[in-house]
Amino acid sequence: MHTRGILFVTVIAAGILITGCGGDDGPIRQPPEVTVRQPVVRPVQPFVDFTGTTRAVESVEIRARVGGVLQRQLFGSSDIVDEGKILFVIEPDQYQAVRDEAVAFLRSAVADSALKESNLERIQIAIETDAVSRQDLDRAQAERDAAVAAVLGAQARLSRAQLDYDYTSVRSPITGQVGRRLVDPGNLVGYSDQTLLTTVNRLAPIHVFFNAPEWVVLQMLRQMESARGELAHGDESVMDGLEGAGEQDDEAVQAQEAVVKVLVGTAADEDRFPYEGFISFIGNTVYPSTGTIELRAVFENADLQLFPGLFVRVRVMAVAAEDRLLVDERAIGTDLGGKYVYLVGDENIVERRYVTVGQPQPDGTVVIDDGLEEEETYISNGLLRARPGLPVTPRTEDEMAQRQAATESRLQGGAEEDPGEEE
Repeated sequence: MHTRGILFVTVIAAGILITGCGGDDGPIRQPPEVTVRQPVVRPVQPFVDFTGTTRAVESVEIRARVGGVLQRQLFGSSDIVDEGKILFVIEPDQYQAVRDEAVAFLRSAVADSALKESNLERIQIAIETDAVSRQDLDRAQAERDAAVAAVLGAQARLSRAQLDYDYTSVRSPITGQVGRRLVDPGNLVGYSDQTLLTTVNRLAPIHVFFNAPEWVVLQMLRQMESARGELAHGDESVMDGLEGAGEQDDEAVQAQEAVVKVLVGTAADEDRFPYEGFISFIGNTVYPSTGTIELRAVFENADLQLFPGLFVRVRVMAVAAEDRLLVDERAIGTDLGGKYVYLVGDENIVERRYVTVGQPQPDGTVVIDDGLEEEETYISNGLLRARPGLPVTPRTEDEMAQRQAATESRLQGGAEEDPGEEE
């Protein structure tokens, strides 16, 4: 009895399967929808990325050059100070007294010199009538010369005293951003050594130093020579200032920018390179241990967002742009065979095509060096739904956007009707 029941169930199941497979009205599975595009060809400027550090164009350590008590601080930390601004005052009273003493000594020496000069003139007149001896004349001349030397010594002493007095007002020798004070007012400074008080850095413009492989530098030099030649045919006066960029006039700077452009990004900029500058120095030695050459770039830094010691990403752009083939970076797949894209061919059949990938671009595309033609169609979105050798339903980005908009519109319309249905 038990065996006959099992047999009956099996026969019924088989009948259901046969009926389902043999029906003509069953649903037909449509190939999956994917978004397709064609590669684009546009000018692309090749680049090479490095790491570098920022350094101030000018950096000065402010030290006490005379000894005394630090009396006053005349700046705020991180202030922008002008050249010649007084930053500290070091006990000027004692140095003012020494200077006044030197002034008095000089006046005394000048008066004595005038007296000796007058005596010499009288003796020179008297010797003509033999009223005095030749020995008296020699003595008067020697006293006059000693008095003149005393005046010179007094002037030097006054200059030294005036210099020391001027050093009591500690000034900034450059325009830049001042750091924090390293010694508080009331402390004794400048006696045992020239005490470091603070630092001043010139931040606009600012330098970025980095090391590049020798092949990159050699290629850069060739490009610079080629660009210089093209610019020289247009305006020779501009080219006169190309050498030593960073210290020349605006026209020469613009010419240098046209030769080699450098972009910089910080840790806070993620993948962006918001700062633009140019190469101003190429070292004259290749480091044997690394095969690299030191380079320096200059950036305006008008907003003072870059300051010395930052670790930065450096992107050196090639001089000339070239037409390259680009695809959406999302369309690139990877397996053991390398990088590939899915193409949609005849009858919408998917084909896997291995490609050679070049540099990624800031707009989300990537250069294809080899393996793809401009007129071919590739899948830009929906790679997981596509299989090589199987068909797909290709849709353009506009079609997919319209379908998405229609779906959202239906959903919003249904949501608005829900309250009425509940009533």
